[in-house]
Amino acid sequence: MTADVLSLVVSPLVGEIKEGLKGFGCAMFAIIKTGGKQYRVAAGDQIVVERLVGNVGAEVSLDQVLAIGDGDSGAIGRPTLADASVRARIIQQPRGTKVIVFKKKRRKNYRRKHGHRQELTVLRIEEIRRGTMGRHEIDEGAAEPNPPVAPTDSEV
Repeated sequence: MTADVLSLVVSPLVGEIKEGLKGFGCAMFAIIKTGGKQYRVAAGDQIVVERLVGNVGAEVSLDQVLAIGDGDSGAIGRPTLADASVRARIIQQPRGTKVIVFKKKRRKNYRRKHGHRQELTVLRIEEIRRGTMGRHEIDEGAAEPNPPVAPTDSEV
């Protein structure tokens, strides 16, 4: 992707983040990923996520931060932000409501009833650590000028 195309894609997203913050009193927020889902969190929020390892009262660091924003600026990771993390404390380790899975094939005397309760974790977000924010610029010097070439059969 060239820098022009990338800036056309990412710049409107940063603008949307800034617009979305105007009604929230300018509090810092982060978009994190855990358990295959994404959550928008701010300091003091309580969220329910899929079970995380740890005891009640333990502190957890969520390192997969996809975006961070506040009243003046925002940053979007590719796919995550380096050095950014969210510190949270485990409040509860409950189980969700029971979901009944019932299978039946008519006229075949086939009936199967199976239940499932998802294990959950309730987190209280304590702090959002920004780290070094790379304001979605492309570092041209980071790419290798000549990528390594795989050896051919005659060279091996």
